[in-house]
Amino acid sequence: MLNIPFGRTRFCDGISRRNFLKVGTFSFGAASLSLADLYRAEAAGTTQNGRSLAGHKAVINIFLGGGPPHQDMWDIKTEAPAEIRGEFKPIATSVPGIQIGETFTRIARSADKFAFIRSVIGAQGGHDAYQCTTGWKKESLATMGGRPSLGSTVARVQGSVDPSVPPFIGLAERTQHAPWSDPGQVGFLGATYAPFKPSGPDLANMVLNAANKDHLPDRKRLLASFDDLKREIDAGGVLRGADAHTERAMNVLTSSRLVEALDLSRESPKVRERYGDGKPFQFQYDGAPTVNEHLLMARRLVEAGARVVTLSYGRWDSHGKNFDLVRDHGAKLDRCLTALVEDLDVRGMLDDVTVIAWGEFGRTPQVNKEGGRDHWPQVSCAILAGGGMKTGQVIGSTTRNGGDAKDRPVTFGEIFATLYHNLGLNPETATMMDPTGRPQHLAEGRAMPELVS
Repeated sequence: MLNIPFGRTRFCDGISRRNFLKVGTFSFGAASLSLADLYRAEAAGTTQNGRSLAGHKAVINIFLGGGPPHQDMWDIKTEAPAEIRGEFKPIATSVPGIQIGETFTRIARSADKFAFIRSVIGAQGGHDAYQCTTGWKKESLATMGGRPSLGSTVARVQGSVDPSVPPFIGLAERTQHAPWSDPGQVGFLGATYAPFKPSGPDLANMVLNAANKDHLPDRKRLLASFDDLKREIDAGGVLRGADAHTERAMNVLTSSRLVEALDLSRESPKVRERYGDGKPFQFQYDGAPTVNEHLLMARRLVEAGARVVTLSYGRWDSHGKNFDLVRDHGAKLDRCLTALVEDLDVRGMLDDVTVIAWGEFGRTPQVNKEGGRDHWPQVSCAILAGGGMKTGQVIGSTTRNGGDAKDRPVTFGEIFATLYHNLGLNPETATMMDPTGRPQHLAEGRAMPELVS
């Protein structure tokens, strides 16, 4: 919402001059907060944490909602019985000794740029993105709102790279099963640090209509209309600070940087063709579509200044027709994920941007009578790239039938500690104050030595 002053006594929507200007009230989470509110809170965080904006590290977190089948992707079980190993054969990759599922031919050719984790443990089994966005179990600090997601934490601790680009952006399309499109919750930090969601009304609010443009020649004129309000506030510098944050919020509305980042028509047809569009959308049901272009948009948002971009890709809940689903979703993911990593590499961004794709749990070793695999929280998988990590390797293994972790079990906490490390935050020492005033660590675990130095 953008309230523009008309005349000298009241706003166009009837709000009196005694109220602060609400600039760009976007839907951050479930609450309506102005960007000015967000920047004021962020300024308080700057004082407390003394953050540094030097260097722009980022994370693109791709959530494969529904639980992707690990044994049909990165962990083909060639020695298991047919009813367990399924229909896919392993193929060689560019890294000697590493094989992955035959659906992922592009990833196989560029396997030196990826790390495959085959032994993720600790999933709670819920059909939601919570552990893949926070790294914690839901009951952790539940009485005070729960743990904040990676994006909310980074927005709080590190803030914005560019004042016109929110640090935390969620691209997930709305899904009928709402938890599959959760871009990351704010937990005990509060709604100020919720993700900016470009789809729907948020993007519309960024585009000033003709009537608004007639009354918005520049920010100074807009802020100058508060002369009566200024006389009612003490001279202790409070208003000057508020004006600075309001002006920063105005930067989002009047700057083209964020809008241009979301405009894929600015990309060449050749680049867009490399990513594909993910259509036709198959096996979507109550989940997310396979929007390949969201990965391209994520790259553009990081270039513009975003620190954390989350998105939900596909519906992997394959209780039936598991192998048809993997052929569809897997081939599309294979295309856009390699395009993203190649783009980041060509642009010199790959060492600074960490890419991860994973789901909330794995699937059963046994193929059911419907040709599907059911829920299996005992073990799952993840694929990572970039972030200056040591790639071209497999981490962990599972038992012969893919039912349990065998070597090097990896926890969600360890993966998140690695993501924070790649963002320039020390997961062993960095903390945030919870509402009771107690310091809380960002992740439960240490960064994975296999991936980081």
